[in-house]
Amino acid sequence: MTEAATRQAPKVAKKKLQGYVGFANYPNQVHRRSVKKGFNFTLMVVGEAGIGKSTLINTLFNTRVFPDKDESTIGETRRGVEISSMSAEIQENGVRLRLTVVDTPGFGDSINNDDCWQPILENIESRFDAYLTQENRVNRSKISDNRIHALIYLIKPTGHALRAIDIEFMKRMHTKVNLIPVITKSDTLTQDELVGFKSRIIADINYHGIQIFKPQWESFEDPEVINENKDMLSKIPFAVIGSDKIIEKPDGNRVRGRLYPWGIIEVENEKHNDFIKLRKMLVCTHMEELKDVTDSILYENHRSQKLVTMGHEQDNTVFREYNPTAQMEEERSVHEARMSKMESEMTAVFQQKVQEKESKLKQSEEELYARHKEMKQVLEKQRQELEEKKKRLDSQTRPITPLDKKQKKGLFNLS
Repeated sequence: MTEAATRQAPKVAKKKLQGYVGFANYPNQVHRRSVKKGFNFTLMVVGEAGIGKSTLINTLFNTRVFPDKDESTIGETRRGVEISSMSAEIQENGVRLRLTVVDTPGFGDSINNDDCWQPILENIESRFDAYLTQENRVNRSKISDNRIHALIYLIKPTGHALRAIDIEFMKRMHTKVNLIPVITKSDTLTQDELVGFKSRIIADINYHGIQIFKPQWESFEDPEVINENKDMLSKIPFAVIGSDKIIEKPDGNRVRGRLYPWGIIEVENEKHNDFIKLRKMLVCTHMEELKDVTDSILYENHRSQKLVTMGHEQDNTVFREYNPTAQMEEERSVHEARMSKMESEMTAVFQQKVQEKESKLKQSEEELYARHKEMKQVLEKQRQELEEKKKRLDSQTRPITPLDKKQKKGLFNLS
């Protein structure tokens, strides 16, 4: 068995306590420490001049975050988009919140609004870069987080659909920040007009693939919480009315709202607008989720892209979840590939050896044939020489005739 097969995740044994230990009090420790330390939240609001940005923010946090406008600056023409920040420390029931609101005066106010979103995008990315620089320091004990945790984009209540500038802005921003579309001054539209306007806005957002922040929930959560989140989701984009004026109703109750000849519109009345839903999602229930999405998704995407452009590469295989079966299968496929490679190499070596032997045998055969031919030629030459010698001998020797034989016989035979 391989080492990877024997390596397994540690088993967690569930034990039942026999008595009180005390770690159930840990959430209270975190709560006390968090309350003592306080919380930070950075909010950006984008919209054209006169659309109600200052009023909406002051109404959301029930305090004058935006100062009163100087009458001398009203109607002043700006060149391009300016980025300005206002910070305030507010406290509620002993909990301190350091709120930073980033305003973008000048957005959409020019005749030519090409690239009017560029300063806003650069500001968001520069805050990411500043946070990344702090993380790379040797001493990271004091890191100030000034990243944009949420961006409220204010949509003019035209009643038709999203304008080209709205679509282009949200397409540029939706991967950099938690985008929350809000229809301001919704009291200028009837209920039917508002329902149709919302549906067309959602259709445009889905068509262009724009990601907006949506409340999330888990299946194991309380049914009341799930229903509340579903109700918030159904109200997006939020149609709100902002007002920092207190109006006294005929029954003597004092409410924040707007007074018209035909009646009073209450800001904090869910039947009149979605202001309560917006504030509940932004502040009461999902503020930590907005910060968590900014840190774990939006910032991490920017950070990884930044490091890749700087030449840093990462082996993502080290982050894979360990699976013994998959590991064994992967090792088996690697072993089979290695054996197949060795087999092919051995076959190639064997064929090479056979070819070398065949070449040597062929060479030896050719040498033997040449030697045989040479010997045959030598023997043939010797045979011819012997034939010639024989002929010469035959030509030099005279043959004996019968007469000669009789003469020789008579010479010695006298009788």
